[in-house]
Amino acid sequence: MKWIAYFNNIVKVFPMAVFSLLTACNTGSDALKEQPNIILFLVDDMGWQDTSVPFWQDKTALNEKYYTPNMERLAEQGMKFTQAYACAVCSPTRVSLMSGMNAARHRVTNWTLRRNISQDKEDDFLEFPKWNVNGLQVTDSIDFSTEVTPLPLVLKDNGYFTIHTGKAHFGSLQTPSENPCNIGFDINIAGHAAGGLATYQGLKNFGHDENGIPLRFNSVPGMEQYHGQDINLTEALTIEAKHALDSAMRLDKPFFLYMAHYTVHVPIEADKRFYQKYLEKGLDETEARYASMVEGMDKSLGDLMDYLDQKGITDNTIIFFMSDNGGLSAHDRGGEPHVHNAPLNSGKGSAYEGGIREPMIVKWPGVVQPATQCDDYLIIEDFYPSILEMAGITNVKTKQVVDGKSFLPMLLQEGTTAENRDLFWHYPNKWGGHGPGIGTTSTIRSGQWKLIYWYKDQHFELFNIHQDIGEKNNLATEKPQLVKELAKKLGDYLRSMNAQRPRLKENGQLLPWPDEELN
Repeated sequence: MKWIAYFNNIVKVFPMAVFSLLTACNTGSDALKEQPNIILFLVDDMGWQDTSVPFWQDKTALNEKYYTPNMERLAEQGMKFTQAYACAVCSPTRVSLMSGMNAARHRVTNWTLRRNISQDKEDDFLEFPKWNVNGLQVTDSIDFSTEVTPLPLVLKDNGYFTIHTGKAHFGSLQTPSENPCNIGFDINIAGHAAGGLATYQGLKNFGHDENGIPLRFNSVPGMEQYHGQDINLTEALTIEAKHALDSAMRLDKPFFLYMAHYTVHVPIEADKRFYQKYLEKGLDETEARYASMVEGMDKSLGDLMDYLDQKGITDNTIIFFMSDNGGLSAHDRGGEPHVHNAPLNSGKGSAYEGGIREPMIVKWPGVVQPATQCDDYLIIEDFYPSILEMAGITNVKTKQVVDGKSFLPMLLQEGTTAENRDLFWHYPNKWGGHGPGIGTTSTIRSGQWKLIYWYKDQHFELFNIHQDIGEKNNLATEKPQLVKELAKKLGDYLRSMNAQRPRLKENGQLLPWPDEELN
């Protein structure tokens, strides 16, 4: 908690300066006091079914498997979204979230780590484009990156105290944005360039040796005060987040807490507080560990909700709950692969619903009707304009084009952005896993229809998502005219984004756009 001591020292030594600063921020208006606090609770790799809250028309066996009472509590107090989408892997989602851009435009289309080095796996036939491997930046001086005006910076410039807790994964090592403070956060707790982590265990020093030296690139930084303690990282991050909120309240400013948990990303390690109960329920060891991680995440959500109640600020705090991609199912899980998100097909890394459909809940006291549900679709870049609108921030000049659309009409039950709107995914890369829907693809969702284009052999898959949520029945052969229409929409969109394409290794030739293949 070094940053807390630093903050307190500033207040003690320069009380008038701090007072003057706060006064200047509020000069001539009480607008800042009117702005809502915002908590964006983002879970890593959490699947659509990794919860006791049903996000489908029926409660399933998976909903019975997990215990998430605080998600249930949040859903009872807010609006549940049954068709909320993200990207199939983490960094593209996080850059879209912080920029409001579609991945085809920002070109951070795979997960980031090392500066100027692609994380694409080797392929025998395809050569992948030089995508923006260095992630999101606030400057144009970093090659292979996308320059943006990030969401936390806009909020900070408009009076918010901004707190980053947990996984960052916005930018590569040795670039400015590996530190969340360089994209607009006042405080960074445990965020850096790595997307995974060495261990969740305080007894293992979160991946450091006894002297606090990191043993791996993904050792969790900045949590030295918990080294040697029998504590799970999820719990430690929650404690630190509450300390940061205490500081925000002393400043008398609205806060934006980005609670970006590392869980439930691998390594799948037991949260000891909940592990035994799942073994007793009959789950195998791996799935019992996974379920305990899910419940640990849910406990964090409940602790933050309790904190708001205790401080008397629940009524002026918006809570968003979201995941960054579909639940892991291709490897490292117990039991049969590719079924951990059923009835959705496949999981993380896949263009199928299991890879991109997420659990989403929004609570906005006094505005969003409790225990409501929205079945209209939306996508991760929509969070950027939605949060700014909900915070009352208008006329923002951004470096980037914002592709997202505010979902405020859905929250207010006054309309929808889904009508006459198509959603797009673009993945000209190769992830590390194997399985259904995992590959180099571009995808369009248009109403009930979803078309997936595979670059390697230029074939199409067409699904009616309303009738076939598991994407088992490919209708591409039966409906060639619809394939042609959707392929044209998809091709036009990708060209308008100046999207990248893979090439054939044998001759360096760019592979065709989706609609070119049909001409």
